[in-house]
Amino acid sequence: MPLSLGISGANVHDSQGLEPLVRGIPPIRSRRGPRRRRPTKLHADKGYDYDHLRRWLRERGIRHRIARKGIESSTRLGRHRWVVERTVSWLAGCRRLHRRYERKAEHFLAFVGIAAALIGYRRLTG
Repeated sequence: MPLSLGISGANVHDSQGLEPLVRGIPPIRSRRGPRRRRPTKLHADKGYDYDHLRRWLRERGIRHRIARKGIESSTRLGRHRWVVERTVSWLAGCRRLHRRYERKAEHFLAFVGIAAALIGYRRLTG
């Protein structure tokens, strides 16, 4: 289920969107104990292999599993990555989002939010 959403320009690297997206994850209520304010673990591919991102995650107590460029293969992340790819394909299945018709970014982000809410509703009821 999508926990946090964001849009950016086509010429912006994915690694620049990691911090705002992780900050945008709302507190999650659990049955026991206090609300979780951050994820416990983050899986990412080689596009996020930067020391400042690793340091930022470590400072927040988030364990990371980021494939290193030139050292590790990102095939081990495949079992976790397919979840993200599946969710992106669900979002692309919404005709309004498949092609960006809106000129304003706020309108497009609103439609992405509606689509994510529908995806969450379908997952919870079905």
